[in-house]
Amino acid sequence: MPPRARGRCDCGGVGYDVTGPLRDVWDCHCPRCRRITGHHMAATAAAPADVVLTADGTLRWYEPAPGVEYGFCGTCGSTLFWRTARQPDKLVIAAGTLDGPTGLRTTKAWWCAEAGDYYERPAGVVEHDHEG
Repeated sequence: MPPRARGRCDCGGVGYDVTGPLRDVWDCHCPRCRRITGHHMAATAAAPADVVLTADGTLRWYEPAPGVEYGFCGTCGSTLFWRTARQPDKLVIAAGTLDGPTGLRTTKAWWCAEAGDYYERPAGVVEHDHEG
């Protein structure tokens, strides 16, 4: 079965296929996501079993707090994934690492009170001041 979506880091050291459904995109403006990504985290999610690594020689995990991990490429630094111990059924995928058109749309934004003053939030996106 061909993947529904495919993605990778900038240098190609980490690649993945998504074989199951992806959730709509949401933005996270929390201070940690802003620092790790350099802006905000625009993300989708899938079941971990539906994400198949096709290249992982440079995949590294950073644990900034107990039970929270960000997956990134150890060569080019691209942030690709995010996971938590309290939601083991969900692997968050940085939407910008997906190849080609996805058909996804941004539906929610979290930690909006923390958004950079340079960021103009799009109309029609449900906003939350904290994580839901």
